[in-house]
Amino acid sequence: MASKNSFDITTGADLQEVDNAVNQAMKEVRQRYDFRGTNCTIEFDRAKATIQLDADDDYKIKAVWDVLQTKLVRRGVPLKNVTVGAIESAAGGRTRQALTLTQSIPADTARKIAKDVKAQGLKKVQIQIQGDELRVSSPAKDSLQEVIEFLRSQDYGVELRFGNYR
Repeated sequence: MASKNSFDITTGADLQEVDNAVNQAMKEVRQRYDFRGTNCTIEFDRAKATIQLDADDDYKIKAVWDVLQTKLVRRGVPLKNVTVGAIESAAGGRTRQALTLTQSIPADTARKIAKDVKAQGLKKVQIQIQGDELRVSSPAKDSLQEVIEFLRSQDYGVELRFGNYR
């Protein structure tokens, strides 16, 4: 009997790295000359996986987002998993923007991934949706490598991570 090989497909950002990036971005905002005399803040809510940007005007909030984006990239946080909300007006002529971090594969995206993998017609490859992750299994390791190669070539709107390879 052939043994089954498998791997898991997940997504998400390391929340500690996001916290570090937010702290670095706030430090840079406080030190930069073009932010002198302004009251710009970046607040990270770890429990909800959201980031709240607050600035004096649209120009400043875009500049704060650019600084934060740079820090997130340097920390290895996938920007595909950051959903940028609209810039809103707040009290006192200030502006605010909410950013949401995607920590799991949405159900409709998981179904689309499963459908696309099955449509490839790879021999004896099975894919199962298990909550917020997917498990791909096959007796042949080569088939699993083909699935990974195929999924890396596709764009599903979230950063896919492949792990737990057995």
